[in-house]
Amino acid sequence: MQHILPSVEEGARLITTAIKSRRTVFMCGNGGSAADSQHFATELVARYKKNRTALRAIALTTDSSALTAIGNDYGFENIFKRQIEALGRPGDVLVAFSTSGSSPNVLHAIQQAKKQKMKIVALTGEKGVSLKKISDVCVIVPTAETARIQEVHQLIYHAWCEYIDS
Repeated sequence: MQHILPSVEEGARLITTAIKSRRTVFMCGNGGSAADSQHFATELVARYKKNRTALRAIALTTDSSALTAIGNDYGFENIFKRQIEALGRPGDVLVAFSTSGSSPNVLHAIQQAKKQKMKIVALTGEKGVSLKKISDVCVIVPTAETARIQEVHQLIYHAWCEYIDS
């Protein structure tokens, strides 16, 4: 696992740089990764351990009206893309969670974020190596087992929270 530490550190620096510049950190993912998106966004907006100013973070998984309208009108593969199109600005960061690395809606969000000159931090498992080519930072957990990938993802974003708080 030590070989992923440089990308974890790089992700922490990229996210922290955006936060210091008053940019927004967006998160997206499906299933357990949607829950991780919400969890990480909440740690930034509310707090992790330290009482501090609220930080700009949005989980793109939480607005049921947007998700259902976009899914109905534009297709499920565009539910995150369309929100990025509306809300993302140059210098913002998209944290894309995908255990498989092949979720169409996450891939479309990454492509849209790149068009809008946002930074991309991807968290995935060993099957998601293709995300490395389209992300600024890609943390690849070296297993194909979804539960282990998600456990490590949580450890990573909690480490990022510690870094941000310090």
